[in-house]
Amino acid sequence: MALVNVDDAGDSAGWSRRNRQKTKHKIPGEVDTPAVDYEKLKWLCSHQGLKGKGDIHGESSEEAHKFFMENYHQIFPGRRPLPGIPLGNQDRSTGPQAASKTSGPQTASKSSSNLSTGVPGSVPCVKKHQDESDHPESWSHEIKEHLSKLHKERKDLDPHVIHANRIKELRQIHRKLPYERTAADNAKVYRHLKEFPLLAGQLTDKELKELCTVTQLDVWRDEDYTVFGNLGFHIILKGSVVPQTDPWIKTNNMPVIFRSPTPLLTTTAFTDSPEIPELTVGDCFGTLEKVEGREPNSKILTVLTKSVPCEFLKISGNDYKRITEHIRERENSEKVDVIQSCQNYHLWPRQSLMKLANLLHWTTYPENTVLVTEGELCPFVGFIKSGECHVLRQVQVMHTLPNGKQEKRFKQVVMSRLKTGDSFGEISVLETEPMTSSIVTATDLELGIISPERLKELDDTTRSLMLQSSEQLCGQLSEDEIHNEYIDQELKREWNQFKHGVVVDVINHRGIRPGYGKWSN
Repeated sequence: MALVNVDDAGDSAGWSRRNRQKTKHKIPGEVDTPAVDYEKLKWLCSHQGLKGKGDIHGESSEEAHKFFMENYHQIFPGRRPLPGIPLGNQDRSTGPQAASKTSGPQTASKSSSNLSTGVPGSVPCVKKHQDESDHPESWSHEIKEHLSKLHKERKDLDPHVIHANRIKELRQIHRKLPYERTAADNAKVYRHLKEFPLLAGQLTDKELKELCTVTQLDVWRDEDYTVFGNLGFHIILKGSVVPQTDPWIKTNNMPVIFRSPTPLLTTTAFTDSPEIPELTVGDCFGTLEKVEGREPNSKILTVLTKSVPCEFLKISGNDYKRITEHIRERENSEKVDVIQSCQNYHLWPRQSLMKLANLLHWTTYPENTVLVTEGELCPFVGFIKSGECHVLRQVQVMHTLPNGKQEKRFKQVVMSRLKTGDSFGEISVLETEPMTSSIVTATDLELGIISPERLKELDDTTRSLMLQSSEQLCGQLSEDEIHNEYIDQELKREWNQFKHGVVVDVINHRGIRPGYGKWSN
């Protein structure tokens, strides 16, 4: 009789059999039950008002139950507190020691930060690193108090702190000269300057972006010196000033009359008059547009330095004039190119094109928007900069109903397409004639338009030139031609549907797909 090794036989068993002696899973070690102080337990159970399980003379009183729940942990000697996550930026200690921590040097640091920023109540965001092992009782078990640690940056919602950080970043960036700043620096300056309504309210986005590349830092280190606001627009980044004249700021949409000679509010910055305000960090003075008829060093819009050193973000009036003229010339050149790209305006003189460009402004329309309806007046003269439109005409045709009867219906026929370099609406606007066709956008459209009110500003020569250069869209087509075009388009549509149906039936003939091939019935 052959001998069989039991271990080998066990190893050669089925693949699903597991050897319990070779299990590699680690089993957690057993934890001893905590020791019980029976003396404390007897003392706790002997409290008056507690009732045992077998006691049928009533239940424990509420006061006895509360006493038991508050003191039951004393029966476990040497019990350690549960582990928790320390809060690095929160101090949960109370009492006189906590009060002493929050007073003294901390208050002094807050007041000094207020003086440096010039914003009342601004407190800088400083991360407080505490020793986590010193105060384990202050550890928190609330997960909501630790969610903020998951983010790389914690955004402060205090408007005073946001304003102070904005001023600080503007000062750091403007320590560089304009040609040393990068595109990222200019983008930050643009984002911050949009938060100053006195500046952003009088500029377009294009103008503000261009001006961010020429802003500069103006520093004054002496007290009681005169700063001339007629030279440019100033934003106070550090220090304070006192207005010498009223008004001390002028915007483009603010009508201001300056008297001559200019009356002065004060001759010194250290005045005690409550009627004269003090301009601090974040306030503005000066003007973007130079006041005509006044010298640059005249007393209008002037201020006196008080808290020095004073730092101003300055936008020079000459830079503003140069940039706005450059933007205006660039926009007019773009408008002239779009108008001249139209076939009817190829041979127009430059002077007439500039007159139309001064009246044109840009607008956009989404896809499937009806710009003009057949039989109505066109609301504007349009020049297509980008996109495509369909020119539609109505035609009366016979429509067959499901029951076999026929009735007359009006259908829309695409007669032509308008693309980049086409225009429409000249004759309808100038001659007050209804449009002979409808115009619907086929794609997103960018359009330059001239309203009928603006066209009245043109001289008679330019208006006559527009009439001679323009013609009605599809105005020469007869009803038969439109009807034949409709028949051709319907035949093409039916033929394309037939071809598509045949191809789909062939592809799905041997497949089991409901609704196709032999499975359509």
